[in-house]
Amino acid sequence: MNRIIKIIFLDILKNKIVLAYTLILAMLSWSSFGLEDNSAKGLLTILNVILFTVPLVSILFATIYLYNSSEFIELLLSQPVKRKKIWLSLFLGLSMSMVSAFLIGAGIPLLINAPDSVGIMMIVVGCLISVIFVALAFLSSILTRDKAKGIGIAIMIWLYFALLFDGMVLFLLFQLSDYPIEKAMVAVTALSPIDLARIQILLNLDVSAMMGYTGAIFKDFFGTSLGLIMSFLLLCLWVVVPFYISLKKFKNKDL
Repeated sequence: MNRIIKIIFLDILKNKIVLAYTLILAMLSWSSFGLEDNSAKGLLTILNVILFTVPLVSILFATIYLYNSSEFIELLLSQPVKRKKIWLSLFLGLSMSMVSAFLIGAGIPLLINAPDSVGIMMIVVGCLISVIFVALAFLSSILTRDKAKGIGIAIMIWLYFALLFDGMVLFLLFQLSDYPIEKAMVAVTALSPIDLARIQILLNLDVSAMMGYTGAIFKDFFGTSLGLIMSFLLLCLWVVVPFYISLKKFKNKDL
């Protein structure tokens, strides 16, 4: 298993797309701190990168890599290796690669320019978001053999969490404004890992105006400490649940 992870990890690190992704993250991060007078503005710029760019690249790259590695996966299946180990090795190899790219590209500038709790939180959340969308990529790729459909599902997942979710929540709030639905909105927030990541960081930054309505409600009901703990646990669930479902399907899939 460790050998498979090492092969996948080293193979991905040589990929030009991953190298370009790392360089782009580094350029955006360094320029965000260099062009702004205070670090808070730079942190907000990097926050947008974490919430939109990191999920998109993670889910797209992982989905395409899995489809392109179909022959390698079939070769592994012909060996006396359990399917669970193969799928877990692929997941760990891809996750480690995307997390390494994020840490080198955005983590180093954050540690140098914002070596405080906010900077550390952004690094942790960025790593979690990378792993979450790799897990979602595994789910989208196992749902269909058609590469175009799989990539389309991955893009739709990103669009839903990055753009559509908040719009749907605001629409519900507007339509049901006459009813006391604030507590229900706290539960709805758990349905979006990007919203949870935004809350994790902005609760530390204390920029409630940037959190969106769902984030403001979350803060009002749970407070900083409890809100961070709950959102962190929910983010971990967003890693485990999609990967577990994809693993179940992979075990029973006829390749």
